[in-house]
Amino acid sequence: MERDVGIGAVTAGVMALLGAFSGLLWAAVSPGVKYYVVGGKISIETLVDLETTRLMGVDGRFALIGFVAGVLCGIAAYLAGGRGHDLALVAGLAIGGTLATLIAWRVGHQIGLGAFQHAVRTGKDGAIVTAPAELHALGVLVIWPLLAVVTFGVLEACDFAKRAHRLTPGYFGGTGAGQPYQIGGGQLDLQAAPSGGDVDGRET
Repeated sequence: MERDVGIGAVTAGVMALLGAFSGLLWAAVSPGVKYYVVGGKISIETLVDLETTRLMGVDGRFALIGFVAGVLCGIAAYLAGGRGHDLALVAGLAIGGTLATLIAWRVGHQIGLGAFQHAVRTGKDGAIVTAPAELHALGVLVIWPLLAVVTFGVLEACDFAKRAHRLTPGYFGGTGAGQPYQIGGGQLDLQAAPSGGDVDGRET
């Protein structure tokens, strides 16, 4: 139990650290959303791009980062975690993925936030300011933990299917009478001996 708790905690901790780096990446690649300052404030009505394509671009980039990170985390957990600790790894991926995506959101949003707020407060009406990265479709926050768990589960299922196939009776040559069984590198014929003699036909 202690080992499983440790594995889950390490998994969650590593993913949380990745969340901070992902937030920096999101802030760097997000398109700048521009607003007009009106009365010392900005709102959705004061967007420079009224079609909100840049808002969608910010959300889309966050979703893409979460997708890639989730898949990679699931693969890494499968390769490094070993067998027998599936529940601990799944818990670590779910908790760590949730922490990572929340940290990425907050870190990315903080980049340039202070300068933006100052520009809005002091800007004249009609001035254009560029907002920091911000999410508007909060549903993308589930992508990272969901993909991490799903990827790990798919890989585990494939591994289980392979192991189950190797353990089926047919893999060793069948179970019927007269079928060879692999024992110690040789074959043992289980065919019943004919009446009145052994399997070689000699009198008993």
